Amino acid sequence: MTEVLELVDVSVVRDGRALVDQITWTVAEGERWVILGPNGAGKTTLLNIASSYLFPTSGSAVILGEKLGGVDVFDLRPRIGVAGVAMAEKMPRDQSVLETVLTAAYGMTAHWQERYEASDEERARLILDRLGMTEYAERRFGTLSEGERKRTLIARAIMIDPELLLLDEPAAGLDLGGREDLVRRLGRLARDPIAPSMIMVTHHVEEIAPGFTHVLMIRQGKVVAAGPIELELTSRNLSHCFGLPLTVEHRGDRWTAQGLPLN
Repeated sequence: MTEVLELVDVSVVRDGRALVDQITWTVAEGERWVILGPNGAGKTTLLNIASSYLFPTSGSAVILGEKLGGVDVFDLRPRIGVAGVAMAEKMPRDQSVLETVLTAAYGMTAHWQERYEASDEERARLILDRLGMTEYAERRFGTLSEGERKRTLIARAIMIDPELLLLDEPAAGLDLGGREDLVRRLGRLARDPIAPSMIMVTHHVEEIAPGFTHVLMIRQGKVVAAGPIELELTSRNLSHCFGLPLTVEHRGDRWTAQGLPLN
């Protein structure tokens, strides 16, 4: 099976502190990974490496067969779809939802003088429809709710037909209804056999959509557990990851976790 991401002994050090510490991790084509861990564990740092926007201080990172440091990242980045808070902050608020998705086809964040093919617009509208955003296509990005913005950014990330899709806390800030709607839609995407390999960062097991196959747990920049989600997402591993006693349950195709009561 082809590897889309391979990290070997990767560390990122800032001001003498290791944000991630000697992490070795491989993502194979077709796998859907969730990265779990507390605040400051290094989750977003790993995602920034996977997107080629951050280079390791030591160790090696190979993305889609290209080694960081030996490839022009501007050739690599169009092959990677990214959706997260950092991307949301770059989007012009007065741009329409449709334009926000379309600009991804040119590697831009704002519409300028580029002209789009009819096939580009058709693809953008199909993706928006899949994410429940058809009726919002002409709305301004700045007028959207948090959930609507999240779905727009995921549509934008998919627009480029990526080989690797990275989602940084896609359900953060959503209410219960918004979270459940997004999880259902991510589940449909994750179970699509022609969808790209996926990596999603989250703090909450309840946000893991059906169809995600693997889990990476990190704490203080180090790997706690990594592998098939049914084997590694255990109460013991999650308790170690978050530093307090937790119990995990798997009911149907969803996960839940809660702390043990205080004596």
